[in-house]
Order: sequence, then structure tokens, then C-alpha cells
Amino acid sequence: MPARVLLHVDLDEFIAAVERLRRPELVGRPIVVGGDGDPTKRGVVSTASYEARAFGIRSAMPLRTAYKRNPDAVFLPVDAEAYLAKSREVMDALRSFGAPVEVAGWDEAFLAVQTDDPEALARQIQARVLERTGLWCTVGIGDNRLQAKLASGFGKPRGVFRIGTETWRELMSGLPAGELWGIGKKTAAKLGELGIRTVGDLAAADEEALARRFGPSTGPWLASLARGEGSAEVRTEPWVPKGLSREHTFQEDLTDGDQIAREVERIAREVAGDVAKEGRLAARVAVKVRFAPFVTTTRSVTLEAQTAEADQVVAGALRALERFELGRPVRLLGVRAELAPPPGGHPERHPW
Repeated sequence: MPARVLLHVDLDEFIAAVERLRRPELVGRPIVVGGDGDPTKRGVVSTASYEARAFGIRSAMPLRTAYKRNPDAVFLPVDAEAYLAKSREVMDALRSFGAPVEVAGWDEAFLAVQTDDPEALARQIQARVLERTGLWCTVGIGDNRLQAKLASGFGKPRGVFRIGTETWRELMSGLPAGELWGIGKKTAAKLGELGIRTVGDLAAADEEALARRFGPSTGPWLASLARGEGSAEVRTEPWVPKGLSREHTFQEDLTDGDQIAREVERIAREVAGDVAKEGRLAARVAVKVRFAPFVTTTRSVTLEAQTAEADQVVAGALRALERFELGRPVRLLGVRAELAPPPGGHPERHPW
């Protein structure tokens, strides 16, 4: 009987690749996409092509820093509509294989497949995506989501890589624990304080000790990650956002409290409009403040009632703003509405 496996399809340098399709003259050039494309202004890098990454340019880096690292790079503005349109083409190509497809973002998806030769199928997927969209992808193969996701990282770029339960220990044990999907820098640092530095260390760790440090659910879960365990579920329902947000980077720092409040109100009203367009209700509102030079803090409040009313969203944002100490210049403000679950129905799931 054909084996049941999961595939993680990850587009290579997706945004930069889309821009290169629109501008073939950029082939081989370092491309940086972010903000309005002006590296002399404040803003951050959304993506960098492999050529740009060779200069140390990375996502979330200030555009000005990226420019200093390579002033000859091509800087382009973000065009979300173009990326979304191309993403839809990719997902349509994946669905043409008849397998359950879970869209995990603009540039990645999980597929649940039954096949005797997953590597050959992965190559077929790469070829079809390239033929229909002009984009290259990497395909990771695993027995569950964790393994497939990590496998695609091993395969970058344009590769096919497989991590299974039988090969997990050999491939993963010696790697830093922070390489695991789901473990960030802060958690890795806390694990280091316990003498846990590698995936192998974590897999062999005392779960009771982990539970005392990270909590009764999170502690054992971290150990299960290190053993390569995880869900093989694929959800095929359309992606539904859990929140909607907007933010604004100011070319000159804000120092006046009244002006900061007015900007938060303006952004909150825009977010409320987005919530209403989605036909959803906001349950919680968060405000993000980035102080100069680059320290970011977030505060949030729960709304008294779920709502899409702009005045209520604004009121929540202003209450969240009150939780900040605004004694420093502000370079960025953002507002996010956490959304209540949409009503009705249960998503279709494929528990492989």
C-alpha cells in the first residue's frame, strides 16, 4: 500500500522571484523589497533575493542598513496584490494533483499524499509549479508537519529533501535546539540555561524538569518536538486571518503625546474598516510602539464586547496606548485587532 506522507512546498525567495518575473532585466541582480522602495526612508526589508543575502541583507532589517551593505542593490516597493495573485496561481497548481492542500501563507503549503515514491512526486510538483507560474519551489517530505517543514529548509533552494521518523535522530540530534520549528531565540536561551543546547539534549531531557521551567503543557511539548513528533493533519479550508493590523513608520520621530494619540486613532480607524470589510468582529486590540532607535513594545486590551464599530476599536487602542510610558521618541506605531472566530461550520481536516 502506498505510504502516507506530508509534503511542505516552500517557494524560493518568493517576493523577489515575483519581482524578477515582472522585470527580467533584474536576473542576477541583488533585489531588496520593502516599504515604498526608497532606501533613504525609514522602513524594513520584506524580502531579499539570494544575491542580496550574500551581502548580509535579511528580512526585517532597516532599509537604510540594507542600503549601506549594498548601495548597488535594486530596491523595490512592496506590491501585496501582485504577490497574492501569484500565490493563488501556485496553490491552483498544487491542487491540480488532487491531494489535500493546506495554504500556510503566500509562499508555502502542506500536501497530504499517498505514494510509493514521494521524491518523484515532489519533482513533479516542482516542475508543474515552475511551468505554470515561472517560480521555483523546494519540497520537504516527512511523516508529519514538523518533519516536512524542517526538510524543506534542508532542501533550499530548488531541492527535495526527506526527513522521516527513522532518520530523524541521525539528521537532527546534533543540531542546535533553536533549529526546531516552534523554538525561538528566547526559548532556546532558556533551554541553554538548563544545559540543553542540541536537539538530542532536548529529546533526552527530563520532562518533569521541562514542565517546571516552561509549564505543564509546553515543557513536554518541547521534548516531543525534539523527538520529531507532531501532527500530520492537513486543513483544506480557506485560510481565515486571526487578526488584522496596520502600522506606520514615521520619517521623523514623534515626541508629542497628543500627536501620538491622534496617529493611533487614525490607524485604529483604518483597522476597524478592515475588520468590517472582512465581516468579522474584533475581540481584542493591541498597539505596537517602536521607540527610537529600534526598541519595540506591544500592549493589548480585551474589548468589552466583540465589535466592528470604529469608535469601539479606537477606544480600545487608546486604552492600550495608556499602558505605555511615552518618554522616548516614537518612530513606528501599529494597531492590531484580534478577531473573534468566524461563526458556523467545522473546517475539513485530513488527520494523516
